[in-house]
Formats: sequence, structure tokens, C-alpha cells
Amino acid sequence: MKIRRMGGFKPWGSAVSAIEFALWDIAGKAAGLPVYKLMGGKIRDQVRCYNGAIELRRAGNTPKDFYDWAVEIKNLEEGFTITKTGWKAPGTPGFYGNVTRSQSPQDVGRRGPISETGLKWTVESVAAIKEGLGDRIGLALDMGPGFLLGDAIRVANALEPFNLMWIEDMLTGDYTPYVMANDYLELTRSTTTPIHTGEQIYLRQHFRELIEKNAVRVVGPDPADVGGIAEMKWIAEHADMHSIFMAPHGKYDGLIGLAAHVMLGAVSPENYIAFEYPRPPQNWWYDIIEGLPAPNQIVKNGLIDVWDRPGLGVTFNVNAAKRYLPEEDKDFFD
Repeated sequence: MKIRRMGGFKPWGSAVSAIEFALWDIAGKAAGLPVYKLMGGKIRDQVRCYNGAIELRRAGNTPKDFYDWAVEIKNLEEGFTITKTGWKAPGTPGFYGNVTRSQSPQDVGRRGPISETGLKWTVESVAAIKEGLGDRIGLALDMGPGFLLGDAIRVANALEPFNLMWIEDMLTGDYTPYVMANDYLELTRSTTTPIHTGEQIYLRQHFRELIEKNAVRVVGPDPADVGGIAEMKWIAEHADMHSIFMAPHGKYDGLIGLAAHVMLGAVSPENYIAFEYPRPPQNWWYDIIEGLPAPNQIVKNGLIDVWDRPGLGVTFNVNAAKRYLPEEDKDFFD
């Protein structure tokens, strides 16, 4: 409790979350039990995930490019039954009329006004993706962080025919240290398209208004930012009591984060949909984290089998990690 007050909205909750992961792992290994048993026992033997960090580049922004991308996603060996793609609207010519938007890392907003051209391009592109995926793979869109509310309503309404799993972060998102529950409530009431948010939010108290007002249909906290595994379980259960779905963020959570997601997915209530699959930026990460299946065997048919090894079920190999330290950090473990 003493360190929880030192965190904050993404990215400031990550250190608190990492410590919480470690404490669960230590407790589980000391008891000889997987973390899911310490948290009340599992209600599912497999946890669903979606592509997340497994990204495929598109050749461009035409409907044909989106269709080809969708076919590639459908043919991935992981067999995902849900996929999510980011929506890089500001880079599309004419999306904001004749205004050219910056593409610098600092330009994190998507705040309109969206043009007729932009709305038409969005609908045509989503139609192409759905055609490429077919009817056995659900589609979610990440549109964050931030349309203006009026444009968010227009876009969500225009996409209703496509039966999306959700649209994520239409009003807020990465690195926005506020919730805007009333705006999300108006958006949610204005469309049948499920609205999702939460990856940047720290602690369950900041989800309370979103959940108790039914301001969204799906919440998506990230266990590596929200304060840890137990924090996520509290949020999932509170959301479940309000008929709100749970689809955790996790794209950048690494392999220890992957293990945490599997334990969390095992114990989450029935409102749980799927988590965003993390994959390391370098393959040598698989050399320093022991206990996972082979990389191409972790996900099968979009599912991960819940393992029964103590703690989180993985072990950090210090000696293996030493081989990958840069020269100036060679004494890190001394």
C-alpha cells in the first residue's frame, strides 16, 4: 500500500505493477502453487488472446491493402480468432479536409474535425478488412487517443454494420492522465458499437466511474500499468457485476507479462474476452525466460493453455541474460 501512492497513469504505474508481479511469483514459488491457485482457482483451462505485438505491415492505405493485410492475419500460424489493428487516420490524405497533420511522436491526438473523405475512407477500409477476415475472426479497432466526441459518435455509428468487437480509446488513450467518463457515457449511449478504454489508467479507483456509470461496454486495463494482477482481478469482477466486458491491454508487457496475463485470464470472471498478446522485440528474450513452450507453440487456435507450474510459471535466467548485456553494463549482476 505504501508504494501504490507513488504510481500514476501510464507510464508511472509500471514500476508498482512489476513489483506486484514479482511478489505473486515469489509467493507462488514459496508455496509450490501457480498464482491462479493463490487467487482463488481457475475458471478456464485456456485463455484467449489476439494478435497484439504480432503485427504485419500494410503496403499502403487503400482498401486493397487492408484486404491483403486481413488475409495475412487470417493465415497466421497462431490461429487468432480476434484481431486488432491501430487506425492511423492522421496520415491519410484528406482525413481532416485540407489540413496536414504532423506525424511526429509528440502528435498523439486524433482530434478532428473529420472530413467526409475521412469518414468514407474509414468505412471502405473496415469493409475491406472484414471481407478479408471472413466471419470467423472478430475485428477490433484502436482509434486512440482521441477524436472529438461528435466525430467519435459519427464514426462509431458509421461502423455499426460491421459488428466490431470494440473500438478502443476513441476519446482518450495512451498517456492521457484522465478518464472523461461522462463523454464516454454519451458515446456509448449513441451507438451499438462496443466502446473500449482503459490501457493508460492506474488503479481500480480510476475505473470506478467508468464502470458504475456503464460508460463503456469493454474495459481494457494493462496489468503492467494498472498496479498488477490483483488490481486487474478487482477491476474485472467489478466490471462483471455491471455487465461490462474485459479485454486487457498488453502489447508491450514482455514474456513475464505474458505469464501474468495467463494467470489473470485463468481466474477472471465470465466477462473476460481476450488479452492483447505480447511478443518480445528480440528473439533472444526467449533464451533468458525459461518455462514457456517453444515460441511457435505458445498460441494455438488463438488460445494459450494455462500451465500449472509454481508462481507465474516462468524463471528469469540470469546467466543467459549476461550474454546480452552491452559492454557498459557487464557488471550489472555483480
